[in-house]
Amino acid sequence: MAWSTALGSSVDGVWESLLADVSGISDVPSPFPLRSTRAALLPDIPMDLPAGRRQHELTRATLLRALDDAAIDPDDPRILPVLGTSYGPHLELSAVTSLSRWSTDAALDAGCAKEPVTVTTACSAGSDAILAGLALLRAGAAEICVCGGADVLTPGKRLGHSRLGTMSRHDLRAFDTGHDGTLLGEGAAFLVLETEEGARDRGARPHGVLAGAASSNDAASAVAPDPTGKNVVLAVRRALYTAGLDPGDIAVVNAHGSGTPVNDEVEARAYARVFARAPRPPVVFATKGAFGHTLGATGAIEAIAVLQALDTRAAPPVHALRDPLAQLTLPIPAAHPLKVEPGAGISVTLGFGGFNTCLVLQGPGSTGPGSTAV
Repeated sequence: MAWSTALGSSVDGVWESLLADVSGISDVPSPFPLRSTRAALLPDIPMDLPAGRRQHELTRATLLRALDDAAIDPDDPRILPVLGTSYGPHLELSAVTSLSRWSTDAALDAGCAKEPVTVTTACSAGSDAILAGLALLRAGAAEICVCGGADVLTPGKRLGHSRLGTMSRHDLRAFDTGHDGTLLGEGAAFLVLETEEGARDRGARPHGVLAGAASSNDAASAVAPDPTGKNVVLAVRRALYTAGLDPGDIAVVNAHGSGTPVNDEVEARAYARVFARAPRPPVVFATKGAFGHTLGATGAIEAIAVLQALDTRAAPPVHALRDPLAQLTLPIPAAHPLKVEPGAGISVTLGFGGFNTCLVLQGPGSTGPGSTAV
């Protein structure tokens, strides 16, 4: 697995920064008036490059590092890439003839033999790419999938969220009573998925297990979630069912935690319902205060964060959290990390258009019949 974030690209190094409550959000000048000029930029891809070039370089570089971490050659004919984004560079183009050209070009340039499957489900795209990879493996339609998402910061995205009123004027304060919106970021993350048998046969050492995944759709609004949260509950319960787990088996939740009042409150209510009878409530954390909202990449970034939380037995503090919402009845770290007990973890993403996706992840010792190794 590999990620590219505003805090760097080392998996362990970035995780240490998260545990230390470091944020990659800073002032990023804009030629246009915005609700806020704060955002999270990648440190190693110049902002003055065209958006399409930045998306290409980001996708290609992160994809190659994920394959290298898995000790798989990019041209291995068994690899099927499944790549997601929200808008990628498309808002900056005068004419768009294909919404998948960016992923095809990046995968082939990285040396992959097969053209990718491309997923575009708004902010759930990275998670849905992983969900699709799991489905392909379980159906026997692929042997190895490299799955995830990439999205770059562009003027069009910043203007869009500013005009929608979803951009914070201050800090991204997920699950805090003072939350007033999100702040955008950019990044990428990819995970290599294969069956437990395939990983064992080639001597791989998995980071963990993708035990299950599921989704739902609110069908309520292009830009706002169903306020009842019932479809978030549905996605989580479906995912747990596919994994053969109960709410009491979950030790940690990486929430979408966008910082927008509606989204945060919907999530808080949903988790309170799902885990109401769990004998041991899981720890909830969120990373967008550190990475910014990376749109189509966020679900894949957060899947890696869940694996890291399970491995280190720690959940990083939610940046700028001071006064947690009363609706969130589960433990949430503020200022300092919280201990994660043994168990599984889930990552939840909520996308424009009502896309709700939940991934269920376990540590590397949890393999069993039909398991999908990460």
